Amino acid sequence: MAVSVIIPALNEEEWIAGAVESAFAAGAAEVIVVDGGSVDRTSRFATAARARVLLADPMRARQLNRGAEAAVNPFLIFLHADSRLPGGAAAAVEKALTSGTIFGGFRIQFAEPDRKLRLAENMINYRSTLLRAPWGDQAQFVARERFLSAGGYRELPIMEDYELARRMKKAGRTRILPLQVTTSGRRFLRKGILRTAMTNWLIISRYHQGVDLEELAKMYRS
Repeated sequence: MAVSVIIPALNEEEWIAGAVESAFAAGAAEVIVVDGGSVDRTSRFATAARARVLLADPMRARQLNRGAEAAVNPFLIFLHADSRLPGGAAAAVEKALTSGTIFGGFRIQFAEPDRKLRLAENMINYRSTLLRAPWGDQAQFVARERFLSAGGYRELPIMEDYELARRMKKAGRTRILPLQVTTSGRRFLRKGILRTAMTNWLIISRYHQGVDLEELAKMYRS
């Protein structure tokens, strides 16, 4: 398959090997891990899993752009370090991007067997199906040439995935593939389902109001 998977990482030694392995198992021809300055064994574990490891400044948007620039394949999937691609993902992305779709993502499921997370899954999948604007934890995909010509991710401290999804939706047909990316629900479990969802939408609202992005990033991390 002509697909490169780009994984930004920062101190993700617990998760990174599984993400890389899932990408290769899903049919990726290349997996690039862009390390933002980890002080743990993230780079070592990524290399052992056969990923190509690059270094970049610790901003996720910058890391993603660095990986896309270095990729050698015409189609890109951007995968979070704590996520896992489903089998057949590369073929599905290649088919979508050669059949009129310009941008998309996957449905989501959380790895932890907590019933509360099923509610969060349903909320996210309903929202993304309705709006056709997948966020970063849904493994966004796009043709490399289109991504680079559009300027890639805006180098923002937060909301880079949301901004790209909105921009791509304005440019052409977007799509949510029926395959499911598995990701960690650790943030939802730590902060609570409703509180996390409310925080996310509050950040989006304030983003549209023009609130300083550094302030929104602090709100997200708090």
